[in-house]
Amino acid sequence: MTLLTQQLTVDSVPAYLAERPHLSGPVDPASIVSVDEVGDGNLNLVFIVKDAAGHGVVVKQSLPHVRVDPSWPLTRERAAREAVVLGVHERIDPAHVPAFHGFDAENLALSIEDLSDHAVWRGELIAGRLHPYAAAQLGQYVGAVGFATSVFGTPGPERRRAIAAATNPELSEITEDLVFTEPYVDHEHNGWLEANAGDVRELRADAVFVREMGLAKQRFQESTQSLMHGDLHTGSVFVRAEGESVRAFDSEFGTYGPTGFDLGAVWANLLIAAARAQVLGRPADAETLLALPVELVDAFEAEFRRRWPDRVDPRVYGDEVLERTLAQVRSDAAAYGAAKAVRRIVGYSKVADILTLPEAEQAEAARLVLRAARTLGTARLDDADPRVLTARTGELFG
Repeated sequence: MTLLTQQLTVDSVPAYLAERPHLSGPVDPASIVSVDEVGDGNLNLVFIVKDAAGHGVVVKQSLPHVRVDPSWPLTRERAAREAVVLGVHERIDPAHVPAFHGFDAENLALSIEDLSDHAVWRGELIAGRLHPYAAAQLGQYVGAVGFATSVFGTPGPERRRAIAAATNPELSEITEDLVFTEPYVDHEHNGWLEANAGDVRELRADAVFVREMGLAKQRFQESTQSLMHGDLHTGSVFVRAEGESVRAFDSEFGTYGPTGFDLGAVWANLLIAAARAQVLGRPADAETLLALPVELVDAFEAEFRRRWPDRVDPRVYGDEVLERTLAQVRSDAAAYGAAKAVRRIVGYSKVADILTLPEAEQAEAARLVLRAARTLGTARLDDADPRVLTARTGELFG
């Protein structure tokens, strides 16, 4: 295997960067002192590289299959799509994504900012450290990207070319299957505690809710509203209390789709974190977490409105168009929040927030999440105001 086609290892990374200094970012390739493999996801190899001066860079390389299931092949071209998404997002909102140092198309590896001084938000939430400022910052991020890559922020011909460059058919199909379809049918990816079997039956018997998930899937498949992150859960967000820094990473599922999808992904994970806090006897934390979707959506709308005077074609895009667009995104955010929450309880790739609980508490938390998801998915039809929906989900927590 030649250096140009290798699968990277801890031992091979220094030579790899020495031959490609343009990927080393702030690191001096001649004085690398440590390489640590830190990837704990299913899809990639991730290495943190440090030099003698303490500078760092992260090298991320696509795997050809799901790590826990080598029989499940994946297109390695997703790395190229992540490079496109990260590059666009960094130009629009550099404060909320890692710096992007470069992409090696031959080896399908990205070089990005080392954020070792941050922590993954999910781990912090599990430990009881909430970092509530993160919700509003993520809303600002989605608002900035959502406007700039929409029909309001990018001229038509340029935008059509951008949509083609960011198409992500294989990973989008994974989302369509895992989030919108498999939880509602018998599938080998599904699983739950016996104590939650009745909750799953109720979920699947809720015809209105299942219909709304079908419509949400339809919008996901048809919409090219903006260039989404595509997988914006608490496990793909770094936080640091000092300076209240928030960075979204792992955008390999990114593609053009409904803007509300990213907001919904954050909303779902806040519900899950709230359920964990509730069953562990931390109702004040649960109340705080349940309220954060309001800050998330408010910050999104504030950023979108701030950019509205700069829309590319104000001739027919008047303020009523803005209001209707924001209303649709609010409704979509709740629907996608419901879908993403259900997936994490019923479907594939469950989350540590729930799995690390004792079995009795795990079942109780799962029940809370499923009931809150059903409320989000259907109550939004009457009123999609996140304040109203937060009040409704809060009632379920008692």
